[in-house]
Amino acid sequence: MQQRIRALNSAAPREEADYVLYWAQVNRRVQSNHALAYAAEAANEHRLPLLVYEGLTYDYPSANDRLHTFVLQGVAETAKAVKRLGAGYVFYARRREADRDDMLYRLAAKARCVVTDDYPVFLPARHNASVPAKIGIPYIAVDSSCIVPMSVHEKRAYGAYTIRPKIRRELPAHLKPVPPIRLRRRWRAELPAIGDLNPAACDIDHRVAPSLSYTGGYAAARRHLDRFLDQRLSRYAKESREPSRHATSNLSPYLHFGHISSLEVALAVREHAAEHKLIADEFLEELIVRRELAFNFARFTPKPESSEALPDWCRRTMKKHAKDKRPYLYTTRQFELAETHDALWNAAQKELLLRGTIHGYYRMYWGKKIIEWSRTYDQALEVMIHLHDVYALDGRDPNTYTNILWCFGLHDRPWGERPVFGQLRYMSLEGMRRKTDTEAYIAEIAEVERTGRDPWRI
Repeated sequence: MQQRIRALNSAAPREEADYVLYWAQVNRRVQSNHALAYAAEAANEHRLPLLVYEGLTYDYPSANDRLHTFVLQGVAETAKAVKRLGAGYVFYARRREADRDDMLYRLAAKARCVVTDDYPVFLPARHNASVPAKIGIPYIAVDSSCIVPMSVHEKRAYGAYTIRPKIRRELPAHLKPVPPIRLRRRWRAELPAIGDLNPAACDIDHRVAPSLSYTGGYAAARRHLDRFLDQRLSRYAKESREPSRHATSNLSPYLHFGHISSLEVALAVREHAAEHKLIADEFLEELIVRRELAFNFARFTPKPESSEALPDWCRRTMKKHAKDKRPYLYTTRQFELAETHDALWNAAQKELLLRGTIHGYYRMYWGKKIIEWSRTYDQALEVMIHLHDVYALDGRDPNTYTNILWCFGLHDRPWGERPVFGQLRYMSLEGMRRKTDTEAYIAEIAEVERTGRDPWRI
């Protein structure tokens, strides 16, 4: 556990405290949560009850019905799970500018210490940089996002091949269940009601509809995991790069919002594979090595969403080819509305619009074509981040930024010189047609768009 813990200030604990406070910024769950377990240990050590706080505000960038709905769908379930533990639970939604913006500080005013999630990007990273100096009590960030803690790595890895050996060495020590939480003192005090969980009450963008494919919360995450184990894991190695075959886990939204942990997924996959004599190496490589490479990149990179984070060879080749003629040019709005000449690209963008995710293999093609059809590389990067920020349930995540920057050469190698891309890897429509059933995918997305229903929703 110690490798997961970072004290982000040096304040002394409050001696006359009413509870220990866990602020669930990222890991919005009870199950397999190291940060919650650490907070429970601190509460037990000082014979205090535990209070769990989860918040949601109207004014995060691109706040909309899709993102709000997914978070809110998990709240009642989390509240019940926290109550079963014997802890208190406060959920506060700041719905408009006039609403109070000090709930964390009000709760911290009676806490011995604040425990929260260690996360290297977006709002949690900003909060963990600014709040500790204001809180007046210990502020402790715990890594419950990665199986092998981020702190095990001392610097940014160049690629998967450099981080993989260390992860494999460290994995046996960390690929273990989180011990059950048992609180010595149950929460007895009355707490405010959760209130209205309808995003319509919030001053957010109501034009972006909820996903047709995903429901938020731990129970929904488990349904996806169980389906993956029962129907897809045996096919994953051969069919995961064929979008029309539906051989992937579809867990990325739940991992991003912390409704399920990568540790729980890995343990379940390992157990199922052993029981059924399956080889799960390819999936575990993606879940552990590739995902934690992304967290490593975000942890050790000042601006993980910027082209400044790219290797020197990437920036050199883009500078050399900056003035190359582009075969097509589209505006951000044309990209957003899937109004290009390419039916496969349009289908991938419509999957993002409708489902809130894009199949990983086609997302690479999607990103490469935005580079090819944008006036500048920086414009292409802005478009990709914007579309993920607004529509993706797995956006604003270390994986998001890493996958986007991979299109610009991050964690890749130089390839043969060609227009626009220079030495960046190129992906063609012809290649997609050779390797995947593009027509089946295009037809599937068209049917989802026509009916407004996703037959793969569970």
